[in-house]
Amino acid sequence: MRISLKVMPSAKRNWWVEDNGLIKVYLNAPAVDGKANLSLIKFLAQHFNVKSSQIEIIKGLKTRQKVINIEGI
Repeated sequence: MRISLKVMPSAKRNWWVEDNGLIKVYLNAPAVDGKANLSLIKFLAQHFNVKSSQIEIIKGLKTRQKVINIEGI
């Protein structure tokens, strides 16, 4: 399954919002040295109840707009 989302780093807590078809993921990790990307993978793994290794960032490693591939859903 592929999803497009927007990541909002340095939030107060980790959470997920769907707004008019746009998915926003708020992460408490800063966007420094890939910490937000790692936090995103862990958060999505918990949200979809899959292993972290089943989640891959296809596009947007250095931007807020990302395309994610999730195996096994």
